Amino acid sequence: MACSASACQSNCYKTQQEEEEAVKDNNNTNSFAANISSSNNNSNSGLCLKCKANQPISSNSDGGDDARFCIDCFRGNLFGKFRFAVTSNAMIAPTDNVLVAFSGGPSSRDRSLPVFGVGVAFVDESSVYSVPSNETDKVIGDVRLIVENLAPPSKELYIVSIESVYSSDSGEGRERLKKLLDAVGDATGREDLLLHLRMLALQKVASQNGYNRLLLGSCVSRIACHVISATVKGQGYSLPADVQYVDARWEIPVVLPLRDCLAKELTMLCRIDGLKTVELIRSPCTGINGLVSSFVTLLQEENPSRECTIMRTAGKLIPFHFNKIEEIDDSNVLLATRRRQKRYNLKPNESFSSESFCFICNSPLSRSDLLSLKNLESHKTSSVCCSSCQFQILPQDPSSVNELYTLLPEQLFARAKHDNLDHYSALREQIQDCLLSEGEDET
Repeated sequence: MACSASACQSNCYKTQQEEEEAVKDNNNTNSFAANISSSNNNSNSGLCLKCKANQPISSNSDGGDDARFCIDCFRGNLFGKFRFAVTSNAMIAPTDNVLVAFSGGPSSRDRSLPVFGVGVAFVDESSVYSVPSNETDKVIGDVRLIVENLAPPSKELYIVSIESVYSSDSGEGRERLKKLLDAVGDATGREDLLLHLRMLALQKVASQNGYNRLLLGSCVSRIACHVISATVKGQGYSLPADVQYVDARWEIPVVLPLRDCLAKELTMLCRIDGLKTVELIRSPCTGINGLVSSFVTLLQEENPSRECTIMRTAGKLIPFHFNKIEEIDDSNVLLATRRRQKRYNLKPNESFSSESFCFICNSPLSRSDLLSLKNLESHKTSSVCCSSCQFQILPQDPSSVNELYTLLPEQLFARAKHDNLDHYSALREQIQDCLLSEGEDET
């Protein structure tokens, strides 16, 4: 039965002939719209997505949107990310001396640092991976050539061996480092410990040579892997400290200006500009780090936005107080820079929060880590560390723990000695009401 409402959009009042005519008209309309869309696509096909004037780097959609930019737009977009990270977070002032951690990869080949005083540091880890001397010499020679060809003024290059974290001579330091890594039974623990030692070596070079910023080339791809691996290792509490633009818990603050750049973008930039990169000879990651890297790579192949999604999600975590740089009132710094510092950095009269840190990896300790103080009274040389280092780096046998302490670099051993029971006695008094006595039951 048909209804009499003229505005009714249902088919209850249409005859079969009217329905056929309506379907035909709809098909004609869709065909016309499709032709218009196809015409627009054809007119813009083969052109840059941004300027719509120049040829793109690649017309293949598998290369992602960045490959469909022209060279100028792609380079401007990538450099814009770098400039925004530096200026919006006031991480570097024109009067700063910046030490760039150079690994030879695409993330290290940024040429947009002409304003700041810049030095370059390369950490030689050949003693850890037993690399033949001729291959090590070739890599170091390539690194020297790359730094020499950088834009003027000339950059000071520091070749630092990983065993330099020990104050003794290189031969003795190499032997102690080998014993230290052999004392760690977990593969993931050895990789993480080596990463911490690498940071100590960079901090030592920066401190000894008058640099006040340490620039790392950590990009979205690397940070995305760290987010997942840190979560798996139980480092969720300290994770916000590792994914910010600025990390001032170290003696020399660490900055990440490439935090918003993908590894694929940086590799493409090196290829476009003909920048030479160096392939380091390292053993492939095993354990948790290797599994996570393979997992994130698989996710990125299925969906090119996965790494950015992981990064944006982690970026919503609340940062620590030390994820800002203390403001310095210097009349030599431009007014615009001082204004950004006042907005983003700590005021001179503000103090850093009283965080306690793991003596091995320098991660901030959670309340549960501090509550484990009652387990430290069995041996005097013990110190509080995060749960990840406790289970993956420290041996389970207390006597083996004391032996491992003797193999630590002087800086770590001094930190452990300073952060032992005497240092944490005040903290234990603060949380005394939360602790259970030996005769009490948790229920």
